[in-house]
Amino acid sequence: MIPRLHERAHRPHGPLAEALGRPVLPNEGLTEYTVVAHWPGLDYVTLDDEQKTWTSVQWAEHLEDPYLEHPFAASPDDDRHAILHLDVRLHPDDRELSGPEWTETAHRLARAAGIEIPGATEHGWRWIAVQAQPGRLDLIANLIHIDGTWRIPPADILRRLFDETRRLEQDLHLIPLRSGPTPRPGVRAALTASAQLASILTHLADEQAGPLATVRGLVEHTAHRIARQPGAAGADTTHRLELIARRLHAIQQDLGITAARLAQPPAGAVPPVVRHTAHRTP
Repeated sequence: MIPRLHERAHRPHGPLAEALGRPVLPNEGLTEYTVVAHWPGLDYVTLDDEQKTWTSVQWAEHLEDPYLEHPFAASPDDDRHAILHLDVRLHPDDRELSGPEWTETAHRLARAAGIEIPGATEHGWRWIAVQAQPGRLDLIANLIHIDGTWRIPPADILRRLFDETRRLEQDLHLIPLRSGPTPRPGVRAALTASAQLASILTHLADEQAGPLATVRGLVEHTAHRIARQPGAAGADTTHRLELIARRLHAIQQDLGITAARLAQPPAGAVPPVVRHTAHRTP
């Protein structure tokens, strides 16, 4: 099970379309088999006689409502990109999970990401979990809290997601990320080299102590200092630096995913065939 954290978006329509694998349509109803989980507070803001099946557009509007309810809420960087999107994908050889198993997975990932607090049923963040594609679960949330404040996810959110997916693999008896058949002698050396390369990429992707984390921190610090200076030139430079920091963050996440995949033994790896040459006497 591999988690992925996407770059924050301003509207939920794009992430929802990606989760569905098709455009967001006003006449397409998403049943409980598609939206397998949502924030507990939804039960308190909907009436019992309301329709039980919402269209994909209605779900997108539901996630977008905090923008309208709190028009002045903004991140510490003064942006309005409040849509958090993450997904997890099962190993290709994993079994198909049941509806309740997907629901449990969604709530556990929401807690790991810091957007659901156990027991806080009437308060929190709006989020939904979509299971529309085989072996994939998408979680989409709005970071604007129901009280109007902007809540920042944990700094180590990606590490928390990785740790929780490892626990889910164990609890749901799924194929562990690094598991696989015992390598044959002919491919053991190649697997060792892959593990070493994966270790290098993991270090690069480390959001706490990796070299890219240092560069990203310096860029963000510079952007904050320039933002305090008056003038349009400073605002333009700040915006450019923020974009650079986001690209660095995306690179870190892609490196982490690549490292995880590289650490997996290749499926169906076959040792090279040894060719025997027959020696003939003249």
